[in-house]
Amino acid sequence: MTAEMVAPAWMHMQISAEEYDSWSKEQCAGIEIVDGMVVAGPSASKRHNRLARILANALDAAAGSDWNADTDFDVRLQNVPLNNRRPDVIVYRAETVDLSPTRPEHVLLVAEVVSPGSETTDRVVKVDQYAKAGIPFYWRVEQAATGVPIVYTYILDPATTAYRDGEMFTGAIKTAAPFSVTVDLGVI
Repeated sequence: MTAEMVAPAWMHMQISAEEYDSWSKEQCAGIEIVDGMVVAGPSASKRHNRLARILANALDAAAGSDWNADTDFDVRLQNVPLNNRRPDVIVYRAETVDLSPTRPEHVLLVAEVVSPGSETTDRVVKVDQYAKAGIPFYWRVEQAATGVPIVYTYILDPATTAYRDGEMFTGAIKTAAPFSVTVDLGVI
């Protein structure tokens, strides 16, 4: 006999910001909310998590006292319909560390580590959503077949609310924007 998986009812209904805010951390783990609907993401690999952590640690060390860098928590892009994204890396104002939800105006940079199953979302959908929300910098980390990550950086053009291409790095990142940071992601 086989056990049949049944998705909870809330996975089939549009939810409000108030409903989502009442959920436990366990209920919110590993999901995003897109147009009020729960979207479960694929489980991240160890390589994915390590890339995100190394990048977050380097950004946190370089950011100074005004900014924090962390991994894996919600950014509330809009309330109606509810859109919550959970970037792999977030650089946000240090003074907002205890505020929840984190709003786009608190965020300086988001980074996504692309994995199988997140290609279109990370390369197309999230880029547009983060830009329209006004987040100044977007970085996309591609896990290349060579094992050496490729990092694409984007800078918001406020006039068009779209990102323009920034720099591209293979393995090691050395940039001055949004602040001076050097990190070698090829050491994994």
